Amino acid sequence: MNSAPSLDSLGIIAGNGRYPILLAEAARARGVKRLAIVGFSGETSPEVEKLADNYTKLRVGQLGGLCKYFRDQKITQAIMAGQIAPGNLFDLVPDIKGALLLARLKERNAESIFAAIAEELQKSGVELLPATTFMEDAIPEPGRIAGPKLSSKQLEDVAFGFRIAKEISRMDIGQSVVVKKGTVIAVEAFEGTDAAMERGGRLGKGDVVLVKVSKPNQDFRFDVPVIGTRTLDRAREAGVKVIACEARRTLLLDRKLVLEQAEREGISLFAADESLLNL
Repeated sequence: MNSAPSLDSLGIIAGNGRYPILLAEAARARGVKRLAIVGFSGETSPEVEKLADNYTKLRVGQLGGLCKYFRDQKITQAIMAGQIAPGNLFDLVPDIKGALLLARLKERNAESIFAAIAEELQKSGVELLPATTFMEDAIPEPGRIAGPKLSSKQLEDVAFGFRIAKEISRMDIGQSVVVKKGTVIAVEAFEGTDAAMERGGRLGKGDVVLVKVSKPNQDFRFDVPVIGTRTLDRAREAGVKVIACEARRTLLLDRKLVLEQAEREGISLFAADESLLNL
């Protein structure tokens, strides 16, 4: 991951969850003086507006409005932080610029839509920075992060799940799998990680392992694997005993809280890398 640049002004495209809040706080701590933030109706937390020097709210799909706002605010670098609910990407009410963008896309998935948005922002003079910018302290190195030490069987399941998850991510199906005793119990697709965990925990009757990875050609400008306190809440409910993420390519949001929660609830957090593929 590249080190954070020195910026006076930064644009933030804020989706849902805690990510935009933590990014704004981290950017301030690293010396960014002015934040111009775009939120979205039905997505962005009201707390985000309090952190902005200038704030506007748009509908998902208002690409022309997004470009105009950053142009008016003289923003030349921006970061996309936080998810847009997958269903909203298929229920867009775009402006003219957004409609033209959608019309020329052969595939309408999150990756293709956000890549096209990044291209349009670039044409408008706005560079979209990696979503990990200013968040380097939240990226784990390989090994156990928190919680109980993994058993040899759990480590084998992590290695197995890592291989499977890498393959399904390569085919753009999903980025997470739930495994137990060398068997794939659930595969993430459009429904997202939380739903895959619930299904996997139910089918596996608890004591399962979640493995979450990045895609081989992950575009970290708008698509970063994330583990947060909500992930741990859902894991506890589903009976997940191990959460394995990909080392150096995952964000632990609210890292201190995540580590404390994992220890408290007896859930092992583990950062895996390619060295596991030979297990």
